[in-house]
Amino acid sequence: MPASFKEMKHMNKPQLLEIAKGLDHEAVKGYTQMNKDHLIEAICKAMDIPMHEHHEVVGVNKTAIRQNIRELKKKRDNALAAKKPDEYRAARKKIKELKHALRKATV
Repeated sequence: MPASFKEMKHMNKPQLLEIAKGLDHEAVKGYTQMNKDHLIEAICKAMDIPMHEHHEVVGVNKTAIRQNIRELKKKRDNALAAKKPDEYRAARKKIKELKHALRKATV
C-alpha cells in the first residue's frame, strides 16, 4: 500500500486499479472508468492521505531571517530614494542571499 501522494504519482494505472479494487469507499466507486489523476485523488480521499506535501524549514530561524529581509527591503528603498547605488546593490545582494538560505533549508 502506498504511503504518500508522491509514491502514487509514480505508479502506473494498473497498479492504482489494484489498490482501488481493495478499497470500499464512496470516493472510489467507478474506479475502472477513472483516469490516473482522478484515481489518485479518489484513493487519497479513501485512505486519508494528504494530497500535497508541506515543506518545512529546518536548521535556520525562519522568523529572524524574514525580519532581517524586511529591514533590508526598507534600507534598499531608502538607498534607491537617496540615489546611493552601492548601498542599494548591497541590500539587494544580502536579500537574495537570505532568501536563498531559506529555500536551501526547506525540506
